[in-house]
Amino acid sequence: MAKEHNLTAFGRKDEGKGASRRLRRAGRIPAVIYGGGADPASIELEHEPTWLAQMNDWFYSSIITLSVDGKAQQVLLRDMQRHPYKQVIMHMDFQRVRAGEKIHVKVPLHFINIDESPAGKAADVSVTSELNDLDIVCLPKDLPEFIEIDLGKIEAGDTVYLADVKLPAGVELSHPVSEEHNPAVAVARFVKVEAEEAEPADEDESAEVPATKQDDADVAPEGEAKGE
Repeated sequence: MAKEHNLTAFGRKDEGKGASRRLRRAGRIPAVIYGGGADPASIELEHEPTWLAQMNDWFYSSIITLSVDGKAQQVLLRDMQRHPYKQVIMHMDFQRVRAGEKIHVKVPLHFINIDESPAGKAADVSVTSELNDLDIVCLPKDLPEFIEIDLGKIEAGDTVYLADVKLPAGVELSHPVSEEHNPAVAVARFVKVEAEEAEPADEDESAEVPATKQDDADVAPEGEAKGE
């Protein structure tokens, strides 16, 4: 199980757009917490520590211990609305989780040892990821912060498929692998490098004068006959 992550929140009674605007002006984020066999509750969080936390991958795929007025609850982030151009979180939704109930989560993929692989050492090969995360189902205690994929042996022309991914204990895919569902996860492709050098100009050839220059040379000043 991934390490514990903590956030502090406070209950709130004022709701509505006006109340939310006042919270944001005060440097706080309006939010809702729901599920887990309890009634939904309106809460607020301090913006600065929450903004710093959301810059990490774990914020979106790990269980967070959310302390609401001193009472700890296990939650998952389910939605976060950001301002279109300001570094401001507008609203957040958290879902409570219970130890004995499986959860459906997207977790990021981390690719390792690419540089040590035969494909990674080849100058004409590019190793690219085709998936960035996986939909998984597991108990809260088995939720990984990320899933690691070792590409240390990938060679030029190889493809790593979803069926090749080794999942941590207690974790299963939300959509099992089948003949119809086995997407590529990483591919080592040959890169075509076409170095076409431009042919140098023939030194014996006289430089061409642009048409406008030629025209100017042949045209006499206005009102004078050519050759005068």
